[in-house]
This record gives sequence, C-alpha cells and structure tokens, in this order.
Amino acid sequence: MKKSFGVAALAAVTGLSASIASAQVIIEFRTVGNAGNAGDPNAFGRGGVAYEYRIGAFEVTNSQYAAFLNVVAASDPNGLYNPSMGSDPRGGITRTGTDGSFTYSVKPNMGNKPVNFVSFFDVARMANWLTNGQGSGSTESGVYTLNANTLSAITRDLSNHNQIFLPTQDEFIKAGYHQPASQGGDTDNFWRFATRSNLSPFVAAATATGDIANPSATRVNYNSNSVWNGQNGNVTTVGSAGNTSFYGAFDMNGNVREWLETTAFSQGFRGQMGGDFTSGFNANPNLVFGLDPAFINYAVPTSEGSTLGFRFASPVPPPGPTCDSIDFNTDGSSFDPQDINAFLSVFSEGPCIPQGATCNDIDFNNDGSLFDPCDIESFLLLFSEGPCSVCG
Repeated sequence: MKKSFGVAALAAVTGLSASIASAQVIIEFRTVGNAGNAGDPNAFGRGGVAYEYRIGAFEVTNSQYAAFLNVVAASDPNGLYNPSMGSDPRGGITRTGTDGSFTYSVKPNMGNKPVNFVSFFDVARMANWLTNGQGSGSTESGVYTLNANTLSAITRDLSNHNQIFLPTQDEFIKAGYHQPASQGGDTDNFWRFATRSNLSPFVAAATATGDIANPSATRVNYNSNSVWNGQNGNVTTVGSAGNTSFYGAFDMNGNVREWLETTAFSQGFRGQMGGDFTSGFNANPNLVFGLDPAFINYAVPTSEGSTLGFRFASPVPPPGPTCDSIDFNTDGSSFDPQDINAFLSVFSEGPCIPQGATCNDIDFNNDGSLFDPCDIESFLLLFSEGPCSVCG
C-alpha cells in the first residue's frame, strides 16, 4: 500500500511545525578524530584515546528524555522518572495518569534544556533503548546489561555504529579539551577549559526563557549566574552559550555535570565531569572548581539532582554514499532536489518540490550545506520512514 507524503512533505519544505512528526529521538554527534593521541599531562595523563569515536554535540534534553519515557515508562518499575522533574523548578518534565498509563510532557521553556534528576542507571537504560532501535521493551540489555539497579556487563563494540553509550573519562576529556598543537591547540595539545582556552570562561547570563543572553565562544553557564524562572542559577538551552570544543561539542563545561561510564572504588561509584551551573571559583581565582579536566567527581550510580545530566557517545559509522552515488530519478546527475521528487512519487500522489528548485533552496537538516544525502535522511526521520542509513 502506498503511503501519502503530501502533508508531511509540505511541512518539511515550508518549515511548518508538523504535529504528525515522529517522536523518534535523534542524537546529533560530532566525530572525535586524531586517534592514538597522548593524554593530558595536566590531567594525570588521561584523555588519550586509541580510536575515533563520536560525542554528542549537545547534552540530552528534556524533550528527548520525555520521548523515551513515553515509549518505555507507561509503568515505571525502574524509576526512570524522578518526581522532582515535575516539582522542582529546575526540572523539565511532568507526568500524568496512573500506573500502566503514565504519559510525560515537557514544561514550558524546558524542552531544549538538559534533562536532570537522572541516575546512571536511567542513562544506561536510555542508551540501551537507543541502541536497540527505540522499542518499548529494550532497556535492560544492549551495551549495558542490567538487573534492577545492578550493572552486570558492558558490551561495547566499536564496529557496531548503532551502539550508543556513555563516554568514558578519557573520551570525555579528549572530546572536550583536546586540540593538537599542529591544528592550533595549546603546546601540550590540551586546553584547560572546554572552550578552546586556558583562560577562565566568561560567566553566562540567561534570558527570561532560559536562553543564554550573552553568548560567545568563551561563555559558560556556571557560577550560578543564569538567573531565570525564579531560580538563582538554572539550566539553560543546550548550545545557546555559543562555546564548543575543538571537535564541535557544546557545553562540555557548565550547564549540567555529566555522567560517565568510568567507575572507581569497590562500591562501583561512577564518574561525572564538566562542571555545572553552580560551579564556581575556589581560593585560586584562576581555577574554576569542576571545569578543569583534572577534576572528576565520583558518586553512587543512583545519585540524582538538578545539576546532573548526561550526553552520549557512539562509534564512528562507515563512510556513506556521496551526492554522486544517489540518483533516484536516473537522470545521470548528482543528487539534487528532483531526486527526492522521484523518491516521493513512489509513495504519494505526486512530487512536492517545485521543478527548477536548486540545491540552494532545500536544507532539510538545517546544516547550512547544499542539498545532500543527509537532508533526505532528516526528511525520512522526521516523518517515520527511516533512518535510511546514508549518514550513519
């Protein structure tokens, strides 16, 4: 049976908000290259990684976590939802209904803020769910084998680019602080802060809706200066501070402290790094407590709080098709807007993109580039038909 794409395609082309869009969670990654680097001499030699991998471009948001809850937590025996997400002004998700029919919604202005009040086990279950294709019964095994609040195995496979997991301490340090001196980095190839700088970041301020009001490349949400929603210090919109690491990851300093896969001590404590919106200066005015790559916090894996969130990592997928290798309309040209018309005509009443449109006219994934295979993947993901695996 053919599926009509008329309304969906129109919404995608015009940029309209489409209520028919899938709730599928899409994690945007950045590749961390320069495999085999030495570690940071100022962080006890940590931060050396022998392989390429991907790091989440952003901290996982309330919208993404709420979508996860709506699939797996109609009943919530594992406590994936913390009631503080709803009752605390810094939390971003509410729950309604009764056990067996719980539903989850994001609070106003909180959808694009980092989710907090999550434990290590919550995060591991979401990683499994993403790895397993986002089905309803897919949280207890995958990368992390769980039995209630016990982790019995970690089965990473760097050849399986569908796996999603928490970064290790080394992976976090490299993704946040590494930049080879030969590519404009510090002399020891590591910065002191995840803003590509050795100078303490400028303190961010917030707008009334929780965006960063004064973004810059060296601006970080810390020192309890993001005052909004009646809170003296609060989470802010992911990426809005404007800072990125060398590899393109936002907010690896500040906003929320992030769970790591790395463990320590016989009790199985798990690491947390990056600092949060409360991190402040200590007795040394040039050292911000918690932001330095030498600082790692360890906590019991059931810990939850308003300052604690996470981001994911993943293996690097194999190279995908290029614009020259996809020609849906078999006209012999490189991938262009008319190829998507040919694709859509298989499923719907007719093409939805005007004849004569050029690669400058269409950018489904809003990456600023010309129309390419990644745009068609974004289109398919948005309307429940993919992914089509052209972009990993």
